Amino acid sequence: MAVKAVLFDLDDTLLWDERSVHESFEAVCAAAAREVPAIRPDRLEEAVRREARALYQTYETFPFTQMIGINAFEALWAHFTEGSQPEFRRLQELAPRYRTEAWTRGLSAVGVDNPDLGYRLGEMFAEERRARPIVFEETFEILDRLKGRYKLLLLTNGAPDLQQEKLDGVPELAGYFERIVISGTYGEGKPSPAIFRYAMDLLGIDATEGIMVGDKLTTDILGSNRVGMRNLWLNRHGIKRDDSIVPAYEAPDLRPLPELLETL
Repeated sequence: MAVKAVLFDLDDTLLWDERSVHESFEAVCAAAAREVPAIRPDRLEEAVRREARALYQTYETFPFTQMIGINAFEALWAHFTEGSQPEFRRLQELAPRYRTEAWTRGLSAVGVDNPDLGYRLGEMFAEERRARPIVFEETFEILDRLKGRYKLLLLTNGAPDLQQEKLDGVPELAGYFERIVISGTYGEGKPSPAIFRYAMDLLGIDATEGIMVGDKLTTDILGSNRVGMRNLWLNRHGIKRDDSIVPAYEAPDLRPLPELLETL
């Protein structure tokens, strides 16, 4: 059956979140090195990334954030002011301490014992990340080609206020979509079949009439496979995959999508 709707992931599919995070780390670690010349920025970034991941997993909210799809680096700048689940209120309480402790532990790992600097770097990282809403070069070109020809829906994992903040940073993006579904608002994240069925109901389609486009095998591709929806995996880094999760189609970026849709 012909495709009537395209479901898009947001982070590292339309928005270049990976680059935003990396540039933010670079800016903050460079600032730390200016204050403490013994610090090597690359080693501090590596240490903070490692310590942030480890610390994030110790919180009682970790299973919830896994289910909703909120990663450790998003939590370094999120406010968690929205979302009806009680876990979001706990995350709201934890976030300031988490920012400070992750950076303080990272400093300690490179031989600098300075909690005050850890606090300042944590706040600086949040500011730097907010200042970097980056889209991929082809994002708007492809959306322009699809708008009006297909129903477009944005299906993104994450905290409601944080994902909305990302969209607000690129204000022209939201207008391309008939509906926007955020896992933290729905209450369950990709790859749950339930959130895909919810998105299909909003669009008035069945699985054979949609295609999911995303960069993550374990969420976008696995979840759409589970409901019988075709999918396009954006393999921007040329990753060699095994056959545990098999996408219907694969491309290095969004550019082949319009021609692919014409063949389906």
